Amino acid sequence: MKKLINFIEKNLTGKKVFVLFILTNLIYVFMLTITIPKTMKFSKGMKLLDMMPTGYDLNYVSELFSSLGEIGRDIYLTNQIPVDMIYPLFFALTYSLLLAYFLNKLDKLHSPFTYLCLLPIIAGMADYMENFGIVIMLKNYPDLKEVIVNTTNTFSIIKSTATSVFFIVLMVLLILLIIKSLKDKKANHNPI
Repeated sequence: MKKLINFIEKNLTGKKVFVLFILTNLIYVFMLTITIPKTMKFSKGMKLLDMMPTGYDLNYVSELFSSLGEIGRDIYLTNQIPVDMIYPLFFALTYSLLLAYFLNKLDKLHSPFTYLCLLPIIAGMADYMENFGIVIMLKNYPDLKEVIVNTTNTFSIIKSTATSVFFIVLMVLLILLIIKSLKDKKANHNPI
């Protein structure tokens, strides 16, 4: 944890956090508008595994990969997955620093709340494991192994849970920051 705090403190400037935020969201928008739709064109309306926060099973994966066909599976493997191998790193780094930035503004960076900065890192690591599982399944299709599907599904659920908790924490910190800012503003206008 000390290494994480040292890393955060070295990189905790508003400018760095802002630039990373922009880059992260550009990658995300690229996936949402280009690579995911390009892949889903072949899915016959089925959601891609990366987009299923509540999980999936062997039957779903088999049906999805069959619907995608050879071209769709190839696009999934060569277009969507490579971009999604960049995104988790940016997600983990950016949002860990963003939480730290807000915690610092609330004077809570050097407290147990710092552990919250691990949420995006957990989500990013789970996203990588999910991606590795999807690659293995795509490369081995039609020979899908239930253990690989279940393991990949577990990482998908961990990713979506950690991401959801992160966004809830982020919203709470934003609200606390707004309240603190309003109180500071009021105190500066009404000195005793």
